[in-house]
Amino acid sequence: MKVVIQRVSQASVTIDSKIVAEIQKGLLVLVGIEDADTQEDILWLTSKIANLRIFEDENEVMNLSIKDINGDIIVVSQFTLHASTKKGNRPSYIKAAKPEIAIPLYEKFIAQLEQEIGKKLQTGKFGADMKVLLLNDGPVTIVMDTKNKE
Repeated sequence: MKVVIQRVSQASVTIDSKIVAEIQKGLLVLVGIEDADTQEDILWLTSKIANLRIFEDENEVMNLSIKDINGDIIVVSQFTLHASTKKGNRPSYIKAAKPEIAIPLYEKFIAQLEQEIGKKLQTGKFGADMKVLLLNDGPVTIVMDTKNKE
């Protein structure tokens, strides 16, 4: 499971010209799921995201988590995070999980992250053509991969 986490001042997701998710200060989390992902990956990743200290405290030091600031989160599925560009110029998405595997894991990821932060998340729609708008704050962008826990 791969994620790109972006600290945002605002973010939104639009589908068919309708805003389906919108937040102010918080996180935009792009999630890519592969066949090998398990509940263990979800637990590790959601705990990391909920406790990641990337928001500034009163001394302007990144020392606060999303929970500390009571921020909001938008989660968006993004299979292209598993793009392989090793051969040729057209990315291969062979590692990205098919919907029958990815959707249940995506839903479990959302439920677990909601439990971790103690509030409801906003989301895009799995498989939809989404327009994601964000104002990256910092900029702060963090990439995590459960198969390479660095």
